Amino acid sequence: MANAASGMAVEDECKLKFQELKAKRNYRFIIFKIEGQQVVVEKLGSPDESYEDFTGSLPSDECRYAVFDFDFITTENCQKSKIFFIAWSPDTSAVRIEDGIRQLEG
Repeated sequence: MANAASGMAVEDECKLKFQELKAKRNYRFIIFKIEGQQVVVEKLGSPDESYEDFTGSLPSDECRYAVFDFDFITTENCQKSKIFFIAWSPDTSAVRIEDGIRQLEG
């Protein structure tokens, strides 16, 4: 179903895979891309992949959205995890994410 504000549809698979990352930790990262008027899953990173694997999966000339599950240890020696949402917009891309956002805002 399309978002009323943007007209952009998010495939159900995107929501399902994000829920799996959040609840089950099935993936280290998910990369999303826009195809036509919908957001689709482009790549799923396995739990053993690193941040370097993630950044190596991002194209150098196209925009993407992604989520990354980052594990770390606090100064109190506690294992923690944070999920980051990333808007990837390299300088060499033909269309900038910021330009798309401005167009959506009117």
